[in-house]
This record gives sequence, structure tokens and C-alpha cells, in this order.
Amino acid sequence: MTAVRRGRVVTVTGRRRAPAGLLVRSLADRLSSNFFDGVALVALDRPSGPAELTGALGALPGMPFLPCGCTDPLSWLAERDMLLVLDGTEELTPEGLDWLGLLLGSAPGVRVLAAGRHPLGLPRERVHRM
Repeated sequence: MTAVRRGRVVTVTGRRRAPAGLLVRSLADRLSSNFFDGVALVALDRPSGPAELTGALGALPGMPFLPCGCTDPLSWLAERDMLLVLDGTEELTPEGLDWLGLLLGSAPGVRVLAAGRHPLGLPRERVHRM
């Protein structure tokens, strides 16, 4: 839990997706009160790029995404203090990874907790192997 609070990107990897996914979901539940805007959990079950990621965020219950007048999801997320949980990161396309990099560069209050078979390869990523 300390790694998530101190780092921007924490990835839990393992040969099988299910244990890592369960772990990050459990950590997210425990950490949700530490983030003013809460936790956004996105389960990736098919190849996902920027459009799929922003669409999944917008479809989350309780996530007021892209308010009236906002055309750029990165600008809206730049003002958030939240934990973005990605389960199944092996489904991220190269464009999706680029979008995450842009997000981290423009949104200092957003932390990423990810689960997948491989590290994301983002700068300053902390990797925990299961």
C-alpha cells in the first residue's frame, strides 16, 4: 500500500491474471479513502486504446466524466486526485500506453495501480511480481 501512496505507477504482475487482479482490487478498496475523487476501476478484457479507456472511465458509476464544455479527457483528469486501477493491462495497445503516459504527465494527482502479465514500461513504474 505504501508503494501506491508514494509512487505514480504500481504494477502487479504474474503468470496468471486473476491473482494479480484480485490483489489490486483489494488494495484499491483499502486505499479509496486516501483519494478525494476516489477509485476508478477499469477491467480490460479486449484490446484497449485511448478511446476505450476514456469510454470505460465515462461509463463507471459515480464517475462524472467529461462535464459540459470539456472536450479533452486529459484536461478534466488533470484536476483529479484519484486512483486509476487497470486490471488486464496486457490488453493495452501501444496507443493506450502512450495515453497513460500523457495522463501521468498532465495529472499530478492521478495514481495508477495496474495488474497484468507484464510491466507497463512507464517511467518510474514500480513492479511487484507474484
